Amino acid sequence: MRVLIVGAGALGGLVGAFLTRAGEDVTLLETNAARAHLLNTDGLQIVQSGGGESITVLLRVVTSTDGLEPFDLVFIAVKTYQTEDAVKAALPAAHSGTRFLSMQNGVGNEESLAERFGEGRVLSGAIDTPVSLPAPGRVRVHRARYKIGLAPVGRAAPAIPLAGVQALLGGAGFQVDLFPDHRGLKWTKLLMNMLANASCAILDWTPAQVMEDPVTARLEACAWQEALAVIADLGVRPVPLAGYPFPILLPVARRVPASWLARALRGFVSGGRGSKMPSLQIALSGGKPSEVNWLNGAVARHARQLHIPAPVNSALTDLLSALSCGDASWADCRGRPEVLAALAGI
Repeated sequence: MRVLIVGAGALGGLVGAFLTRAGEDVTLLETNAARAHLLNTDGLQIVQSGGGESITVLLRVVTSTDGLEPFDLVFIAVKTYQTEDAVKAALPAAHSGTRFLSMQNGVGNEESLAERFGEGRVLSGAIDTPVSLPAPGRVRVHRARYKIGLAPVGRAAPAIPLAGVQALLGGAGFQVDLFPDHRGLKWTKLLMNMLANASCAILDWTPAQVMEDPVTARLEACAWQEALAVIADLGVRPVPLAGYPFPILLPVARRVPASWLARALRGFVSGGRGSKMPSLQIALSGGKPSEVNWLNGAVARHARQLHIPAPVNSALTDLLSALSCGDASWADCRGRPEVLAALAGI
């Protein structure tokens, strides 16, 4: 199987390195010429936290797909707001049978791809490996849980050979689970991604700080319960992504007092990210666009369509969006949980 990975950042680099090391025919597309040259000449170093094994893998990286032989699978590994550009960049090397796999964060990427290519050519994925890019050519793995969930998209999806992609990734060292519905997979992953993310960006706090503060911990619990209400009203069934018993726990989490849920979520966050700054804070501090509209914003948007309240997710989305585009001052929000509490009305 010929594989093209669009995006040579932390996620694309990690998967590309594992596939390359396993002997697969994989090419990475990186439009930044300097980064592409670095990866082609020096390779990608993958460093595991806690003193684990570090490896360096030489990658095949191109800056354009013009003139390349068609690929069988295009792996979209860019930020959600870059999806359209990623598709355009991959099209010269796609054919009528090329499949597109989105392992991006948030809700809505698969629907956008399916609208363009048809459901039968789109796959959905989610990975439970927190990674970062501390320096060009270097990926840090913060927790060595190489687990991936895959799911088909839409009614036409059973014709897609999911087992082939499962075997591809499994042979590269990932533990891959198949799920029947991409909505269950991506909404479950959204719950994991949104937790202690937007509030960390707004307050410039670590996830551990957010969950230790009683105001922001309760705010996170309320945001989660809003998302759970949306998921229930949409008829989406959560999946046991990465082995977590979400189908059993989430119905209970929706109904317990927010203060109780906050205490339970504190341990989940500490075991997952703790002191690692989440993606939305990294984007804001780096002056980059935010993915919040596909995370908390997706919850708020679907809540409006379903006519159910989601004041916390709406407040987080609106404020972080304003900070990202310069319409609000970060200095007025840093370390001030009362600002968020007032906006959310809790």
